[in-house]
Amino acid sequence: MVEKLTPMSEDFNEWYTDIIQQAQLADYSPVKGTMVIRPYGYSIWESVQSYLDKKFKETGHQNAYFPLFIPNSFIQKEAEHVEGFSPELAMVTHAGGKELEEPLVVRPTSETIINHMFAKWIKSHRDLPMLINQWANVVRWEMRTRLFLRTSEFLWQEGHTAHATESEATEEALRMLDIYSEFAENAAAVSVVKGIKSANERFAGATRTYSIEAMMKDMKALQAGTSHELGQNFSKAFEIQFSDEENNLQHPYQTSWGVSTRLIGMIIMAHGDDKGLNLPPKLAPHQVVIIPITS
Repeated sequence: MVEKLTPMSEDFNEWYTDIIQQAQLADYSPVKGTMVIRPYGYSIWESVQSYLDKKFKETGHQNAYFPLFIPNSFIQKEAEHVEGFSPELAMVTHAGGKELEEPLVVRPTSETIINHMFAKWIKSHRDLPMLINQWANVVRWEMRTRLFLRTSEFLWQEGHTAHATESEATEEALRMLDIYSEFAENAAAVSVVKGIKSANERFAGATRTYSIEAMMKDMKALQAGTSHELGQNFSKAFEIQFSDEENNLQHPYQTSWGVSTRLIGMIIMAHGDDKGLNLPPKLAPHQVVIIPITS
């Protein structure tokens, strides 16, 4: 028996949840605020990954992986960063049957752990630019959650780069915003507006945050991706220094940028209707070709 889909005009939120469950994209997990991504939903994410990963590599970025657990002292090093993320942090205080000497933060984002490593890897201007991307999961303890759009654990990619000059970092942040915009419009078939966030909406620890915003069928805008200029905030906090061409020590300028499984929610709300799920051809797991045959 086919379940009835709540009409979009009657209750948009219920329509959205109905589509996800009836199309078997995701389901609720026993842990409040988290979700299970089912095979059909995950195959859409794989298509997103494949498209974007190719673009990242074409622009010189390399994939790496960093730990899920981050020492709490790392989070504390950048004042705005810790203030911005404190309400959402999940902490590990006991492991192996013992209380840990230092609590570990379950990765909410990786600026701190990656910059700890950058301080070891970056010594000379010849080491720059350093262009790293990570495909990972992150945990932010959200109080109000919705499947794909806002969950306590979600999948994403996060790019982290270091540059010799501020202008190079600005160019990088805008380049990645353009890649996100091109993906949204060319692959996801969703029009977006590129812009800059206000100081109140800026990423914690950034000097400037750019975003792409998409209009959904409930006439609300959805933030679909962000790109941040971090200035020298993290490079100073983590004592990252390189010798420039005149052999003077400098702090690099940095960026970070990311999109998440929220993109699947965007696609559902931009293309779905009262008949159900509609997917853009470039991301649809199943492709159908109709060939008319005339006598």
